Amino acid sequence: MSQDGFANDEMRYDLLAQEALRGVVRSALKRAAQPEGLPGEHHFYITFKTTAPGVSLPADLAATYPNEMTVVLQNQFWDLAPGETFFSVMLSFDRQPKRLSIPYAAITRFFDPSVQFMLKFEVPEGAAPAEPPKPVPVEADAEPVEEGPKVVSLDQFRKK
Repeated sequence: MSQDGFANDEMRYDLLAQEALRGVVRSALKRAAQPEGLPGEHHFYITFKTTAPGVSLPADLAATYPNEMTVVLQNQFWDLAPGETFFSVMLSFDRQPKRLSIPYAAITRFFDPSVQFMLKFEVPEGAAPAEPPKPVPVEADAEPVEEGPKVVSLDQFRKK
């Protein structure tokens, strides 16, 4: 028994709940990967730990985002492949297509601003506190365009 009179949670219900909620993310990504794509105005902001086990991203992105990164899946993503333990997706950074593979366990936040739906996930014990995510410039295609890179600010979605 613990000091508060309750038995120790050897089932680790907190971890089981986190795993179940990550299943919501997996299901949403599976729906987005269907040929018809994202329904209606839905789109996703996905924040993840770049140094978490199993994360695979190009070295230049890992250097730019050494702790945490937020990607946006809206109109500008390709080859979304959600698996059982991770998903992969192709995004454009500085007009260069780059593939990212992200385990669901690395995700710290999932947000669909079209319906104000957000899930926050616990940072694993012993991990350093998360710094605020940097917005990721994402461009519509890999072809040169006259406009500069598009930078998405997440400030409007943060609770104050």
